[in-house]
Amino acid sequence: NRLFVHRPSFLFNTISMISLSASIRKDFGKKTKSIKTQGKIPAVVYGPGEKNFSLEVDEKEFKKVYHKAGESSLVELLVEKDKKPVLIHEIQKDPVSDKIIHIDFYQADLKEEVEVSVPLVFGGEAPAEKDLGGTLNKNILEIEVKALPQNLPHEINVDISGLKTFEDHICIKDLKLPANVTVTKNPDEIVAQVLPPQKVEEELATEIKEDIEGIEKVEKEKKEEVIIEEPKEENK
Repeated sequence: NRLFVHRPSFLFNTISMISLSASIRKDFGKKTKSIKTQGKIPAVVYGPGEKNFSLEVDEKEFKKVYHKAGESSLVELLVEKDKKPVLIHEIQKDPVSDKIIHIDFYQADLKEEVEVSVPLVFGGEAPAEKDLGGTLNKNILEIEVKALPQNLPHEINVDISGLKTFEDHICIKDLKLPANVTVTKNPDEIVAQVLPPQKVEEELATEIKEDIEGIEKVEKEKKEEVIIEEPKEENK
């Protein structure tokens, strides 16, 4: 998750945040394993003008907070007597178990804008899909927005009920954004549209053909390698 910082000249005072308790981390290295067996996740907090420090948070509690906040909503991190406004900047997972093994918190400056990726949530029913037998094509699933940390949306809703024909489409400029939130992408970029049945079949056929050609090319290269590497018999 990429994050950029910008400096505006305004600030809103009303901030509502989800809270998450954390403890200063004391165990490092091999002892980190014992933290995980106790249902804790190691984490780090960093930000502009702040010294990095290590924490640990309860795994179950964090999952609840992450489900509500995602990576684009402010979280109030309660560390002993301090309250720190943070964004969940990055989570690392075990590739085998898919369990969260580390968290990066970004301590946000409430006077500085940040740029984060926000998921798009598609709602409604597209008549071109329901009545005309088309297939909804979601070209973009998340977009990067810029705003003060306290104004960042958790998600952006996309109403697809206006897609009545195969010529209709929803662009970035058609999205309804919260106040004081801007998008950095091209406003004319298509977010969603309904493809006619014939076009969907053509695209699937093209993908299958490309996959087959790719497999045949790899097999050919392997055969050529075997021929080149095959040792010559010595003359008796």
